[in-house]
Amino acid sequence: MSSVLRDDIRRILIAPVISEKTYVQVQAHNQYSFRVADSAHKLSVRQAVEEQFDVTVTAVRIVNVSSKPKRRGAIRGRRGGWKKAIVELKPGDRIELFEGA
Repeated sequence: MSSVLRDDIRRILIAPVISEKTYVQVQAHNQYSFRVADSAHKLSVRQAVEEQFDVTVTAVRIVNVSSKPKRRGAIRGRRGGWKKAIVELKPGDRIELFEGA
């Protein structure tokens, strides 16, 4: 049924993004945020979330989070950018990972 292999799921979804803003998105819009691989695209993210959490995804948005300048004394550098996926689920579906604490 799914064209994403189990090994690929672990490579696509890196970590959930947990913050106050993401909790507001979960409560108001049933949207969950994940840090994803740089090579991930909407279809692969949809398949990975549906396979791993056994939910129905209605929409996926991909955001490239820009790198930020950082300083430590006189040394200047940049924190690396990353890719974030915002996944909207069918009403009634939930991901327990975001429900606790």
